[in-house]
Amino acid sequence: MKAFVMKEIGRVGFLEKPVPELGPGDALVRTTRALICTSDTHTVKGGIGPRQDLTLGHEAVGVVEAVGDLVRDFRPGDRVLVGAITPDWGDPASQNGFPSQSGAPLGGFKFANLKDGVFAEYFHVNEADANLARIPDGISDEAAVYCADMLSTGFMGAENGNIPMGGTVAVLAQGPVGLMVTAGARLLGAGLVIGIESVPGRQKLARMYGADEIVDFTKEDVVERVLELTDGQGVDTAVEALGAETTFQTCVKVTKPGGTISNTGYFGEGEFVGIPRVEWGVGMADKTITTGLCPGGRLRMERLLRILAAKRLDPTRMTTHEFRFDEMERAFEVADKKLEDVVKVLIAF
Repeated sequence: MKAFVMKEIGRVGFLEKPVPELGPGDALVRTTRALICTSDTHTVKGGIGPRQDLTLGHEAVGVVEAVGDLVRDFRPGDRVLVGAITPDWGDPASQNGFPSQSGAPLGGFKFANLKDGVFAEYFHVNEADANLARIPDGISDEAAVYCADMLSTGFMGAENGNIPMGGTVAVLAQGPVGLMVTAGARLLGAGLVIGIESVPGRQKLARMYGADEIVDFTKEDVVERVLELTDGQGVDTAVEALGAETTFQTCVKVTKPGGTISNTGYFGEGEFVGIPRVEWGVGMADKTITTGLCPGGRLRMERLLRILAAKRLDPTRMTTHEFRFDEMERAFEVADKKLEDVVKVLIAF
């Protein structure tokens, strides 16, 4: 089969690979649609260390091609969504309520990390009954594929933010994850959502997904403006959706005492992330910092698909570019270099 791989740090391309073999509880999925994630570009730049000929990608939907003998709930021909995170559900971390960390910190992150990812004609899914979700007939592949990571991660950022009904929220960066944090905050009942973003196209999407106010960090001081919008109090919840130390520190600064800083960002550089000491109340301001890795699993995916089925959200408005799988090298370049005002790149197989 044809696969798009990280040949080594800094180099990508196509490679012929054997179709994955199945264990008794596994499934083989024929890919129909996939999305390129910024995490894929971080991986190629060495974010998780050296990899050789590793198939990239972790956001995909497809059709079940084959299943192992012990799979009960899925059959060949089923149209399915697969979460970006495919935990080992019997692991102690999973049993303790943290399946994304099964096996090791971030251990549920298998695709394009611990094993080949989804940018191939077929891909392997472990523990199929727990990690696949059937896509309802009324939902397109183009919409369902967003549930794999963008909705799950973005909504996690809002959920981990402990947003009170009618509460105030600042979402720092309105890329695809930040946009879904914004949408999730509104779904959870936030009364004021402030989006921090400088790119006009992303500002427009942020308003469409529920931002009440936009703060452009290139034109005004973010901390001053957020405090002004909250009558000097700061927000109940600040969500870091970029993965930069500066934005994380701004989150701490704009959060009121007793509030929550929810981190969804991928910090791929440096040994430490600094916390502004004074605004943290020298460690005693009751500001909670929460973190998490995209939740996976069948139940999570079914819930997200239900939101799409109820037409509470249309994630396809984030799709700015579409390419065929054989155009993957150009597609990856557009995503990596942030060309042509890209937000999200959809791949058709």
